[in-house]
Amino acid sequence: MKLILALTICLSSLLANATPWHADWIALPGDNGHDYGVFYFRKHIDLAAKPGTFVVHVSADNRYKLFVNGTLVSLGPARSDLYHWNYETVDLAPYLVPGTNVVSAIVWNEADDRPEGQLSFHTAFLLQGDTPAEEILNTNNSWRCIRDGAYRSMGKIFYASAGEFVDRTKTIRDWMTASFDDRNWPAAASLFGAQPNGGSDGFGWMLVPATLPAREMTYQRIPLCRKATGIPVPNGFPGEKTALTIPAHTKATLLLDQTFLTNAYPTLVFSKGGGAGISIRYAESLYKTGGGKGNRNDVEGKIFNGREDTLVSDGTDGQSYTTLNFRTYRYIQLGVQTQDDPLTIEDMYGTFTGYPFGQPSTFQTDDTVLKKILEIGWRTARLNAWETYTDCPYYEQLQYIGDTRVQATITYFNSADPRLPRNAIEMIDRSRLTDGETMSRAPTRNTQIIPPFSLWYIGMLHDYWMYRGDDRFIADKLQGARGILHFFGQYQDTSGSLRNVPYWTFVDWAGGEGWSFGNPPKGEDGSSAILDLQLLWAYQWAADMEGKVGIPYYAALYAGKAAQLRQTIQHKYWSSARGLYADTKEQHTFSQHANALAILTGMPNAAAVGRRLLADSTLTQCSIYFKYYLHQALVKAGLGDGYMDWLGIWRQNIAMGLTTWTEDSNIDNTRSDCHAWGSSPNIEFFRTVLGIDSDAPGFRRVRIVPHLGKLTDAGGEIPHPNGKIAVHYHLSGGQWKMSVSLPEHTSGVFVWKGKTYALKAGDQAFMVD
Repeated sequence: MKLILALTICLSSLLANATPWHADWIALPGDNGHDYGVFYFRKHIDLAAKPGTFVVHVSADNRYKLFVNGTLVSLGPARSDLYHWNYETVDLAPYLVPGTNVVSAIVWNEADDRPEGQLSFHTAFLLQGDTPAEEILNTNNSWRCIRDGAYRSMGKIFYASAGEFVDRTKTIRDWMTASFDDRNWPAAASLFGAQPNGGSDGFGWMLVPATLPAREMTYQRIPLCRKATGIPVPNGFPGEKTALTIPAHTKATLLLDQTFLTNAYPTLVFSKGGGAGISIRYAESLYKTGGGKGNRNDVEGKIFNGREDTLVSDGTDGQSYTTLNFRTYRYIQLGVQTQDDPLTIEDMYGTFTGYPFGQPSTFQTDDTVLKKILEIGWRTARLNAWETYTDCPYYEQLQYIGDTRVQATITYFNSADPRLPRNAIEMIDRSRLTDGETMSRAPTRNTQIIPPFSLWYIGMLHDYWMYRGDDRFIADKLQGARGILHFFGQYQDTSGSLRNVPYWTFVDWAGGEGWSFGNPPKGEDGSSAILDLQLLWAYQWAADMEGKVGIPYYAALYAGKAAQLRQTIQHKYWSSARGLYADTKEQHTFSQHANALAILTGMPNAAAVGRRLLADSTLTQCSIYFKYYLHQALVKAGLGDGYMDWLGIWRQNIAMGLTTWTEDSNIDNTRSDCHAWGSSPNIEFFRTVLGIDSDAPGFRRVRIVPHLGKLTDAGGEIPHPNGKIAVHYHLSGGQWKMSVSLPEHTSGVFVWKGKTYALKAGDQAFMVD
């Protein structure tokens, strides 16, 4: 039944985008559409009977929450650009009743304080019925609308959404319920008719059906109160629903601990306390008085510094407050200053939100630290997967390409759902500028260009092609890859080496000699081995894709450019004295980055370079992010059995009380405590340790090369386009039993100590020394 409903909704979305709409974008009369504001929209409908289905399409600018008879049924729209403005398709039938029903929405515009990834045209709301029967709900002046004057912005934290000030003595209570009397509300003003993308001249919002599922919304208790000043706290609060009364003329401060980082909509339920001020502050971690964060579990002697929402109580019973946008927090500081009346906190909890990933992958081990690394890595990845991937949920919430390439690959190894990676590719492709390169992130309000990230985008295309296939989708995106490579071609000299690439050439938050704000060292001629090597890799990816699903001319062109650049790199950067590739032609500085990329692009001497990467501590070291590439290089150099010994930074994160991975390797002073680019072990436990990898586009062939190190028993399974791949390896009596299960229509090879064994679909096992 659920599958039939999902297919019905999907078909409705496609049909809706193929025919003209009759609904109008509506707004509050007289509102200029650009200032900060929170608005309510309502409409009554009478039904003779409960319908079997009642499908509608809904959108808003900036954001909405849609209710039917007081129940939340949808929120969005999923972020995108104005030319591809998303609408969600929702079946309201489960929430409708015979007789009078109220459909209502809260719409808010955070104006200049909206997140960097949130685009906007004009505050507005839209709802279109799927068929004539549902068009009774079409937005027009039959809807009523009002502004809630209780809200104002408290400013934003860096690029994320704004904090809220809500004076509940001025708010409109129970506005979404069927019993609320809205007869004094003005009729909504119609701005102009809504049209699907391509249905008009492109003015305003060009509507497209959202391709992503509704976000997960899961009830989540806050387990602990770590500190309290001003009042005693009853046992169980807030882990259990327990009333807490703050007397009149009292200032109370409570430090609550979720015990792990989360993204959630906090809800506070409280009564009485007329005029009391309530502050809810959120932080990833606390700060030491002398600077730095220290162990994230420690609270004594630390300072709370974080974003804030503030309320004023109206003194009535049963007040409830939930934030408009989710908040990211491990710690919540709840502060209350009462006036002449006591205030009772009746409950406080969160509602976790995120992309609704299932996690069909498993990794079997008795090692508790390895289990912890996988647990933390998956949490970090989940907190950075929403309506897009994000670099971090607390500060920026932006889909940067460098981060997203790693995150998408985590998805391939841990989820059967490819929609979020595909959505990311679409958004990045649409961000390309006229000279060919992409934005560094998408969607985004402002321009930021990181040319190396455009090259990682070509890597994202190749990854999707290898792990999930869809030749037609990839072929359609190759025009964008050609534009990127044309952009870089303008900065190649006659030898193929790049010179003076413009904009921000960020590679990694590395701190070695010659590095500056993530930019790698450049020689006197403006060239960089790292940028040349990354361009080489992009040419190799592009030639591979063009040769199979693109245009042969480009396959030959890029293969030729790659061959030339490979010779130039070897001549220009190879130091025979060090046995390594230098960062610049002057050969004064050396990094793990350049040499890892040299191995990954097939430059000579891989095995020897790999050994020096591990042994030479004078090399500029990769951060937690770029270790993703370092570790792949070491595996390619034949050193993969040492993978478990390369996890020092992740073990240090755990020792410092982190429940997600830090942005960089400076754990004590890192800005963000949650960057999914550090979750690469959630790839490599499967790709390196268990050895499972794609050996053909679409994962049609599998190549399994385990690197078990000191493990004597290990196994697991990962999703595959045809089902799942499962392996188990067990050492007994000096021999390994290797068990492998491949899905239907899938073949491959198993490689162990240089010997290759053929694999076929189904279960198979063999003994090896």
